[in-house]
Amino acid sequence: MTRSHSARRAAGFTLIETMCAVAIAGVLSSVALPTFQNVVHKARRSDARVALWHLQMSQERYRSDHASYASLSELGAASTSPSGQYSLSIASSSDAGFRAQAVAAGLQASDAPCRYMQLVSDGLNVNHLSGSDATLSNNDTVNKQCWGI
Repeated sequence: MTRSHSARRAAGFTLIETMCAVAIAGVLSSVALPTFQNVVHKARRSDARVALWHLQMSQERYRSDHASYASLSELGAASTSPSGQYSLSIASSSDAGFRAQAVAAGLQASDAPCRYMQLVSDGLNVNHLSGSDATLSNNDTVNKQCWGI
């Protein structure tokens, strides 16, 4: 009888052991998931940066042949970033400069501090702005994190 009891005991886990393992996995997941999401958001921001820099180069090529900067349709550029994580637009354009904007879309829209990214060129200077809304009100530290500079 002793032998069969110990054989049954070694056959599996108890309910308490299983619950402890599930609890530990839950705690580790709750710590790791936000960190993982931040890394994914940071990686996807490169999609916006590349798209905005591409628009900047296209604008400068266009400006070399015309008297002013162009709209998105005049450039023949796509309205979404290469990976589709951002919606692109030219917020304004004139003979003196332009504002190219990327707005997070889809899963990237949950990237609150860097939801809006804008590249502003006044012909001589280029500024990089970002924000959680269209006011682009991030301070310098957060702005540098959004732009990776």
